[in-house]
Amino acid sequence: MRFIEHRLVLLTFATLPWMPTSAPAQHVPEPEGYRTENYRAPTPATLDGARVLTTTDAHRIWTEREAIFLDVLPRPPRPANLPPGTIWRDKPRLSIPGSIWLPDTGYGALAPVMEGYLRSNLARISAGDRAKLLVVFCQRACWMSWNVAKRVLTIGYINVAWYPDGTDGWQEANLPLQELTPEPLPER
Repeated sequence: MRFIEHRLVLLTFATLPWMPTSAPAQHVPEPEGYRTENYRAPTPATLDGARVLTTTDAHRIWTEREAIFLDVLPRPPRPANLPPGTIWRDKPRLSIPGSIWLPDTGYGALAPVMEGYLRSNLARISAGDRAKLLVVFCQRACWMSWNVAKRVLTIGYINVAWYPDGTDGWQEANLPLQELTPEPLPER
């Protein structure tokens, strides 16, 4: 009888509504430079010089066609251990409709060819207008979009927004998704 009563007390205590169900969010400071490792980790709540968007903000801007949306999710590499002749197909990238996909531009250090790829695509899609609103995103808890938004500011674009929840937040809000094809990558 004592054992059963003890179990009930533990069970009741374990399900109290005020108890946290997950670890509290931690404050992540903005680094001075770019994040260069562990890209799938909590990101800062801010990005100096850029607006930070919620899903509601991003949807409004998208609906009103006020901006160019830049998806910067890296493209998965072909697995090195595939036997010769094996057909490799990338997983489709479902993203915010109308977005431009610039993969592999969110690493902390970019090779000159990738820096050029980012710069030339930004110039092309903005028609040289450095005041055009650019919304940079990836997935939630991904430093790739934070790095690209910071880099775009450094390049001289002055109207940059960062959407940290990215396609995760968009999909959770039941907003439409579209399969994207990346902008052609330069030969490496």
